[in-house]
Amino acid sequence: MPSDRPRLVLIDGSSYLFRAFHALPPLTNAAGEPTGALFGVVNMLRATLKEHPERVAFVSDAPGPTFRDEMYADYKATRAPTPVELKAQIEPMLAIVGALGFPILRVAGVEADDVIGTLARAAEALGMDVIISTGDKDFAQLVSPRIRLVNTMTNTTMDREAVIAKFGVPPERIVDYLALMGDSVDNVPGVTKCGPKTAAKWIAEYGSLDGVMHNAHAVGGKIGEYLREALDQLPLSRSLVTIKTDVELDVGVEDLALRTPDVETLRALYTRYEFNAALRDLDKGVQPALSPSDAPAGEAQVGDLPAAESAGGQTASAGNYEAVTEWPQLAAWVDRLKQAELIAFDTETTSLDAMSARIVGVSFAVEAGTAAYVPLAHDYPGAPAQLDAARVLAALKPLLEDAAKAKLGQHAKYDINVLAGAGIRLQGVRHDTMLESYVLNSTASRHDMDTLAQQHLGYQTIHYEDVTGKGARQIPFSQVDIGVATRYAAEDADITLRLHQAIWPKLAAEPGPVSVYRDLEIPLVPVLARMEQRGVLVDVDALRKQGRQLATRMQELTEQCHALAGHPFSLDSPKQLQALLFEELKLTAVLKTPKGQPSTNEEALEAIADEHELPRLILEYRGLAKLRSTYTEKLAEIVNPRTGRVHTNYHQATAATGRLSSSDPNLQNIPVRTEEGRRIRQAFVAPAGWKILAADYSQIELRIMAHLSGDAGLLAAFRSGQDIHKSTAAEVFGVALAEVDGNQRRAAKAINFGLMYGMGAFGLARQLGIGRGEAQDYIARYFQRYPGVRDFMDRIREQAHRDGYVETLFGRRLYLTSIHSRNQAQRAGAERAAINAPMQGTAADIIKRAMISIDDWLGIENASARMLMQVHDELVFEVREDAVDLIRDGVRARMSAAADLAVELVVDIGVGDNWDQAH
Repeated sequence: MPSDRPRLVLIDGSSYLFRAFHALPPLTNAAGEPTGALFGVVNMLRATLKEHPERVAFVSDAPGPTFRDEMYADYKATRAPTPVELKAQIEPMLAIVGALGFPILRVAGVEADDVIGTLARAAEALGMDVIISTGDKDFAQLVSPRIRLVNTMTNTTMDREAVIAKFGVPPERIVDYLALMGDSVDNVPGVTKCGPKTAAKWIAEYGSLDGVMHNAHAVGGKIGEYLREALDQLPLSRSLVTIKTDVELDVGVEDLALRTPDVETLRALYTRYEFNAALRDLDKGVQPALSPSDAPAGEAQVGDLPAAESAGGQTASAGNYEAVTEWPQLAAWVDRLKQAELIAFDTETTSLDAMSARIVGVSFAVEAGTAAYVPLAHDYPGAPAQLDAARVLAALKPLLEDAAKAKLGQHAKYDINVLAGAGIRLQGVRHDTMLESYVLNSTASRHDMDTLAQQHLGYQTIHYEDVTGKGARQIPFSQVDIGVATRYAAEDADITLRLHQAIWPKLAAEPGPVSVYRDLEIPLVPVLARMEQRGVLVDVDALRKQGRQLATRMQELTEQCHALAGHPFSLDSPKQLQALLFEELKLTAVLKTPKGQPSTNEEALEAIADEHELPRLILEYRGLAKLRSTYTEKLAEIVNPRTGRVHTNYHQATAATGRLSSSDPNLQNIPVRTEEGRRIRQAFVAPAGWKILAADYSQIELRIMAHLSGDAGLLAAFRSGQDIHKSTAAEVFGVALAEVDGNQRRAAKAINFGLMYGMGAFGLARQLGIGRGEAQDYIARYFQRYPGVRDFMDRIREQAHRDGYVETLFGRRLYLTSIHSRNQAQRAGAERAAINAPMQGTAADIIKRAMISIDDWLGIENASARMLMQVHDELVFEVREDAVDLIRDGVRARMSAAADLAVELVVDIGVGDNWDQAH
C-alpha cells in the first residue's frame, strides 16, 4: 500500500468557536470588545498552520434553518439563544480565518457537519487521509481507516479503536447509538433513561438499531417499556443524527488549498483584538513546522501491533504469514503459485501515485489463512538482507504476465500500473474484490479492504498507520520493520482472497450483476490502466500564460466593479454583495437564503444580470477565479516530469450509477461552455505528427429514454433525425416544427433533461423563470404528447418500491435504501434516482462497452492511435496524422455498435491539434 497519501484537514469552525467561548475566561480588549473565543480560535488555527496541511477548509454553520428543521420542527428548539458576547465574535472570527488564507465554507440549508461529512467522504474516495478537527462526538460516525478526529483542545486523536474504546460501539454503529440515547442539546428524541452503557449494550446484543427495534419485545423492565414507547420516533432520531455526506457543493476537494495570508489585514485585526503573540510572529514572518517532539499527544507510535478483532470483539486469527528472504523460499512459492487456480497478490510501494511509486515488496496468497511477503527495498538501519529486487521480479514476471494464470486483487488497477513501471505487464486479472463489492451493491458501503473485511468477515484488519505511525512521526513503508511489514502486507493478500471467497458466491448468484462484473468492469481494468499510463500531453507554457491572463482580467474586473459601485468592496464576500446589490443598488432579490436574506449565489446573480452590469461582472470574476485556482495553476503542477504528461486516476467504484470519475486532475469538471474554459482544453495537445480526436455520444440519455419507454413520439423523432428539442417544443407548444423559436426550444430542452432527473414543476419554473402553474402546464402537455414516458416512470417507481432497486439495460443494479423511508423528502429523492439511474447507468455501461471494444481493436501497442481520456459521454484519442480517417471510422463504428437500441446511437467526432479544436 502507498505510504504518502495526500491529506485534507477539515476544521469544525462552529465547534472551535463554541468550545473556545466556554473554555476560556471572558477576555476583552481595551475597547471592551469580547475576545476570549476569538483568542482560542486564532491559537488553534495557528497550530493547524504549523502542520502545513496540503488541503484544508474551515467549515461553519450558515445562518438560517436546515433540512433537519423541516424534518422535525422541534429540532434544537430547547437550545438557549446564542450569547451576545459570542455572537459578536463570529464576524471577526471569519475575517481572521479568511485573512489567514483558509477556505471558508458556509452552506445554507445544511449544517457544518454535513459539509464536513461530504468533503471527508469525497476525499476518502480519492485516496486521501482526512483529519476532522472537532470536539463533536457526532463525527465519530465518519471515522474510518482514512478519516480520524483530532481534538485540538485536549490534544487527542480518535481513530476506530478510540471510538470503540470511548463509546463501546464501532463508527458504523455511532448513528444507532446516538439515536437510542437522543440528544438533549439538539432536542433529538431518544429512548427515555437510555444512557451510553445501555445503548452500547443493546447494540452489542442485537447488532444495530434495527435489531434493537426488532427485538424490543424481549427487553424487560421499565427500560423495555420506554424502548417500546420510542419505536415510532427512533427512525426520525436516526435521520436527525446522521451526518449527510452528499451535499451539493460549489467546491471540490481539489479546490481547498490555503491562500496566501493577507498580512496587512491580519496585522490590523491582531492589533485591534490585542493578540500580541500572534502579532509578534506575524511581524517576524514566523510559521515554524512542528518537530517530532511537538507532535500531538495520542499519536500512535510504531511498535507492537494490536491484535486483529472481529465484529464481536474477539481476537481473530491473523493467519500463517511468511517473510520470504531466502532463494529456496522464493522458489517454493513460485512453484506453489504455478499450481494455484487463483493467485491473490498485492504490492507495497513508496507512493500513492502509481506513476512514480517504487516497489518495496510484494505479497501473495493461494489459500485462506496462508500468505507470503517478499520484502525488496526496506532500507532502515539494521534491516536484514533481502533478495535482489531485479532477480525476484524476473522470476515472477512469467507468472504475472501469463494471461492464462488467474489473478485476484483489491483495486488491482493500482498494482497493474506499479508493475508496469517495473517492466511487468500484469495479465490475467480475473477478479477484484473492490469491484465485486461495488457491482454487488454500489451503495451498501464503501469498497475498501478494511470496510469489506469488517462487513463480510467480521475481521478488523491492520491499518497502515498501525505499522508506520501517524502525523509528524510517520515513517515510509520502506522503513517499517520487516517482521511487522510481513504481517501487514501478507494480511492484505490473505484478506483479499478471503473476501473473494465470501463475496463472489453472492455476486455469481445474480445473473444481471455478475454479467456487468464479468463483461464490463473486469475487462475495463486493464483498459483504464493503459489510459492512465499513457496520460495526455499538456502545454505547460500555455497554461501559465493563461493563468497570467486570468489574473490580469480578474484585476480588471475588480477595478470595474469598484468603479461601478463607487467604492471598494470584496467580490468574495456574500455579505458585502448583499448590501451593495440589494440595499445600495436596489436590485431585485429573486432568490432568498433559508433565513430570508437575498441570495448572491450564481443562480441569483444570473437572474438579475439584465438589471445592472455589476452582477454579470461578478459572475465573470467568480468563473475566472475558479478556473485559475483549479486548472491553470494546478494542472501545471501535476505534469509528470518524466513523461511530460498529465496522468489522471480513473475511479470505477465511486459513482453509484456506474459512471467513471477521475482525480488529479478531475477531467469530468474541466469547463467547456466559456471561452476561458475552452482554453483549458486547448492546453491538452497532440505531439508533433499526431492529432487529437474526440468522439462524443449525441444525446445518449434521451435516446436511452426513448428505448426504455418505447414512446412512439420520441422514437419517431429520433428515427427521422429531427432536432429532438425542437421536436418536443413543437409537440408541447402545438406549433409547426419550422415555427419553433429559441425560447420554446430552450423550454423543451429543460423539460427533456429535467424529467429524466425527476424535476418537478417548481424546479422547471425556476430554471425557465416562469410561474409554477405555467411550468406544470408544460409538463402536462409533455406527458400528453409522450404518454410512454409517463408510463415508463410509473413502472420504474413501482419496480423500485417492489424490489428495492432498479437496473440498467445490461443488468447493473442501483439499490435505493430510502425508497421505503417514512420521510417524504428522502422517499421522493429515491424515486427521482429510480427514474434517472437506468438512463445514466445504461449510458455509463454503453461507453464502457465501447472502450473495451475499441481497446481490443487498437491493441496494446498500436502505432497509429491511443485512447487517452474518458469524460462523461466522450472518448479522446491521440491519432497519427496519416491514420485519422481509419481511426475515425473505426471508433464511430464501435461506439455506435456498443448497444442495440431502438434508435441509432449517433457519435459526433472532431479532430484538431488540441482537445478544444477536436470539438
